[in-house]
Amino acid sequence: MTNIEWTEQTWNPTTGCDRISPGCDRCYALTMAKRLKAMGQAKYQSNGDPRTSGPGFALTTHPDVLTEPLRWKKPRKVFVNSMSDLFHARVPREFLVRVFAVMAATPQHTYQILTKRPERAARILTDLCRCGVGHPPGEHFRSSMEWAATPHSPTYVPGLDHGIYHRSGWPLPNVWIGTSIESADYVRRADALRETPAAVRFISAEPLLGPTPNLNLSDIDWLIIGGESGPGARPLQIGWVEDLLVNAAETATAPFVKQLGSVWARDHTVAGKTVTAHGDTKGGNPNYWPANLRVREYPKAAAHD
Repeated sequence: MTNIEWTEQTWNPTTGCDRISPGCDRCYALTMAKRLKAMGQAKYQSNGDPRTSGPGFALTTHPDVLTEPLRWKKPRKVFVNSMSDLFHARVPREFLVRVFAVMAATPQHTYQILTKRPERAARILTDLCRCGVGHPPGEHFRSSMEWAATPHSPTYVPGLDHGIYHRSGWPLPNVWIGTSIESADYVRRADALRETPAAVRFISAEPLLGPTPNLNLSDIDWLIIGGESGPGARPLQIGWVEDLLVNAAETATAPFVKQLGSVWARDHTVAGKTVTAHGDTKGGNPNYWPANLRVREYPKAAAHD
């Protein structure tokens, strides 16, 4: 299970990553990986490049974790890779195929994939035909998913039943794909996300580090907004959140305000005490927020053409 407000379960078929933009500077997963390495956790024993990663945080695939969702009987929302980025350049395409095959085989679950690399997601999942037959975008990737459900395949995932290709639509109706956008400098990620086939497309504006007046939310179904928490957290301005909520209303994008961050919690008072004194160190209790920010909606899960 997880304490992340907008999901119910985490699943990490890969761990580790590399920082690529300011939103990564205080990555909670990197800090946690260092601690898990010190505790002897087997998944976190490989060190990443110290310039962009850290102890226990080298990009690592975990084939043994692939079958976990097959054992979950109760439907749930699953955050894929809370400790990594599934579309990191060092995640092999063949491994991505296996992950997607598992998601196709478990339609009772809703999978939420968040990446800072939507360009690679778009490129792989559209998978333009190069064999000369004229297959539609995504056809080759989808065919590879079927190969992952074939027992004699080198990429076979134990427990998958043959026929995934024919049972599942494309894009997979139970897979949401999102990208992180922390400031106006990275709104281009939304353009790549729009090119990515997904039942639901979403943006995580967390940590929100600046205004985003140029963010285009057209064809984006869901918008998560959050301030930064933890040591050295950078401040969030309420006006940035309010502007995003107006933007979302204009495009019928469902907004989910997750938290206002540690700096806001430290600087604001309720009944004469700071929000932190009330035990909320992340600014995550909506009861303390301005009324117009108390919104936590989910998208209508309708597949895009």
